[in-house]
Amino acid sequence: MRFLLILLTVLSFGGAAYAVQPDEVLKDPVLEQRARDISSGLRCLVCQNQSIDDSDASLAKDLRILVRERLVAGDSDDQVQGYLVQRYGEFVLLKPTFKPHTMALWLAPFLVLILGGFGLFVAMRRRPSQQSAERLDPEEQKALDSLIKSDNPSKP
Repeated sequence: MRFLLILLTVLSFGGAAYAVQPDEVLKDPVLEQRARDISSGLRCLVCQNQSIDDSDASLAKDLRILVRERLVAGDSDDQVQGYLVQRYGEFVLLKPTFKPHTMALWLAPFLVLILGGFGLFVAMRRRPSQQSAERLDPEEQKALDSLIKSDNPSKP
């Protein structure tokens, strides 16, 4: 039982499982690290919510190989990323750039928060306060006092 607990603990703290196959890894560790950095920011076009580094899809493998080929050819990180964006569109980026055509994507969460806060403010202002609802006019107060006295005749 203790062995099982230790095994589960070790496995839970293990690093992310990469889908990069051993035959894809470059011999130069610096280029390989650059390839990993680039591919971790590229979306798998099949899975759509994973980076190509984490995906087992064949298209993701092709993209990983393409990234490594471009790096070996001497391209910079930006050139590799630009090449893939030119070829597959900006959808290939997990974090799209802030440009006029993606402005709504970046600003929409803030606009939703601002509009929600404004709506909450307006709703709170329109809601009647509890103090005004608890107040009775003098006639109602007298009727209430008389009812209380009739229920408790011992109290003056």
